[in-house]
Amino acid sequence: MSFLKLANKRFSVRKYKNCSVEKDKIFRCLEAVRLTPSACNSQPWHFVVVDNPEEVEVLADKTTLPLSKLNKFAKGAPVIVAIVAEKPNLSAQIGGMIKQKPYYLMDIGMAAEHFCLQAAEEGLGTCMIGWFNEKAVKEYLAVPKGKSIPLLITLGYPEKENPPAKIRAKLEEIYSFSKYNG
Repeated sequence: MSFLKLANKRFSVRKYKNCSVEKDKIFRCLEAVRLTPSACNSQPWHFVVVDNPEEVEVLADKTTLPLSKLNKFAKGAPVIVAIVAEKPNLSAQIGGMIKQKPYYLMDIGMAAEHFCLQAAEEGLGTCMIGWFNEKAVKEYLAVPKGKSIPLLITLGYPEKENPPAKIRAKLEEIYSFSKYNG
């Protein structure tokens, strides 16, 4: 599949079929993560894959916020993946401090998207979740203090095969050559 077709195929899925995801497909998604570039090759991530239905249900409860419908869809996902931010190597840390840029978060974003694009290639759907009860999720997954979980990813077979129409800015609105003219 061409990359543009794959990019168009990938969308945030909020309704999943009630079936498990094959381990070999999960491992190919993780292999795509392993191949992700990162600042100074620091690879500042650890992916915790939760695919046991009972554990997914408990974890999904920790993604929802009180009095909110936000993330309720996570309860229907067969798999939830937590991305734990690991300490970047010294070169990436120094570069991040000097430039005042959180390179490790950019790296995690690229790794997450590699995971999601490979999932789309596998016929799977994903949705990245950034707003959740991190303290409860960390505690449930036994993530050590001092580490953070910037993202969760739900994973499964989408109920609908075709992505909804994408609402995006027009191409000519998102770029300029030589000088900024936004």
